Amino acid sequence: MGWVLLGTGLLLALYTLLRHGLRSAPRPRARPELRGRTAIVTGGSSGIGAATALELARCGARVILATRSARRGEAAASRIRRETGNNEVLFMHLDLASLCSVRAFASTFLRQEPHLHLLINNAGVSIGGTTEDGFSLPFQDYCDSKLANVLHARELATREQGTQVTCYAVHPGGCCGSDEKQYVYGGWAWAWWCITDTQRISLEIMTLQPRCEDVETAEGVAITVTGVAQVKIMTEKELLAVACEQFLGKNVQDVKNVVLQTLEGHLRSILGTLTVEQIYQDRDQFAKLVREVAAPDVGRMGIEILSFTIKDVYDKVDYLSSLGKTQIAAVQRDADIGVAEAERDAGIREAECKREMLDVKFMADTKIADSKRAFELQKAAFTEEVNIKTAEAQLAYELQSAREQQKIRQEEIEIEVVERKKQIEVEQKEVVRMEKELMATVKQPAEAEAYRIQQIAEGEKVKQILLAQAEAEKIRKIGEAEAFVIEAVGMAEAEGLKLKAQALQKYGEAAQLALVLDALPEIAAQVSAPLSKVNEIVILSGEKGSTMSDVNRLLAEVPASVRAITGVDLTKLPLFQKATEAKE
Repeated sequence: MGWVLLGTGLLLALYTLLRHGLRSAPRPRARPELRGRTAIVTGGSSGIGAATALELARCGARVILATRSARRGEAAASRIRRETGNNEVLFMHLDLASLCSVRAFASTFLRQEPHLHLLINNAGVSIGGTTEDGFSLPFQDYCDSKLANVLHARELATREQGTQVTCYAVHPGGCCGSDEKQYVYGGWAWAWWCITDTQRISLEIMTLQPRCEDVETAEGVAITVTGVAQVKIMTEKELLAVACEQFLGKNVQDVKNVVLQTLEGHLRSILGTLTVEQIYQDRDQFAKLVREVAAPDVGRMGIEILSFTIKDVYDKVDYLSSLGKTQIAAVQRDADIGVAEAERDAGIREAECKREMLDVKFMADTKIADSKRAFELQKAAFTEEVNIKTAEAQLAYELQSAREQQKIRQEEIEIEVVERKKQIEVEQKEVVRMEKELMATVKQPAEAEAYRIQQIAEGEKVKQILLAQAEAEKIRKIGEAEAFVIEAVGMAEAEGLKLKAQALQKYGEAAQLALVLDALPEIAAQVSAPLSKVNEIVILSGEKGSTMSDVNRLLAEVPASVRAITGVDLTKLPLFQKATEAKE
């Protein structure tokens, strides 16, 4: 068992010697002069590419960093320019996974650069899949990508043979084992006991309090500035590798000290370029300037500045307090001036306000007067409209009253017409009665007397007939006198007569004759009533055969009598005309 432990110890000692002791340090060599030479370094933003570009820049070469990330490429070029003082370090975008990007890079380089002296193909890939042009990317780890670099250098040497172009393939190998490093954060990995070398580094946020005492500003005033900064190690693979390269094996306090010294150095350098007023009055801008200047340097160490603020600024010569007194006096002076100006402006403003108030008052009074005038005009217009409407209503009332009076008068006239109609009817009935009375008292007795006279003598008959005609004419004259009296009643009765005439016209002549014919039987009855008491009538004629002629003569006189009594012409009746024609 002891021999086993002894053998294991010897193996570990041999491994340690081989790993750390047998590597002889390279002899320092003089840097070649490369001024006027142009070099392209692919993948020059970090790692071996960045170190190669840095050395080329120190040798004075014009270095072009061809990288995929513009941010990292610009940061690496800026860092190399600051460290070497060589301003001929440039960045050009190149994505080796895209042939379009390769062609664009080559075209841009040929336009801007006349020559190319060094081409260092350092960039490798560590992803699978295919490119945008459809080519396979089979390199799954770092070793495969470096093998691709060697094969590329060999093919390039074959193609450039005989052109005086030399191709070198350099691989960062070791004399024993592999120096490949694997970085794991936020996860886990396998580690072989006694074989794998594992080290840890903290990724927590570190709080620093940089302090610069008695630093002279641009005006030579010594001040003390304190600040607070929050920093942490970046987790991006390339930057994490840089941080591990510089801080593995050191504790957190050692890392804080390195970053703190860097921040304090930049803080001192910036303080020397500013005045006390600029530092004191614009602390945020001062802190921003410190953060921007210090960020690239601490970035090269894999450290990121999360925040930086100025905590306090003071001095030992009372410059700031004097500045404050001056400022206070200036402020008080400005305050007094401001008070005076404010009082003056207040007076001016008060006068302007009074003037504006009076203007507004006058405008208001004017508007009130205008409003009153408009009100009065509107009131007068309304009154006029009311009066017009009242007058129209009054006229309408009077007109309607007149219409109503006219209607009443028309009704009264109609009543009067009705009364006159009734009176006419009464008078007509009176005429009929008188006719009947005449027929009963005059005509019939006259006829009887005529018969008597006829029996006595033919001459007496003519007398009686003439008497009857006279009486008929008398009756007709009485009727005409009555009609004249009716016509003289006035214009009021004219309407009634007109209505009567219209009614008579409406009935027509035939209807009137029908009425007369309807009345004739009664007339005949009344006329023949006295004769009903006569037992025998003897007609005497003076000549033979004249009896019938006398009867015919009497019948011929009947229409004239009826016309005289009733106003109806029986001769115009078709029946009477037929009877007359038959008789003839």
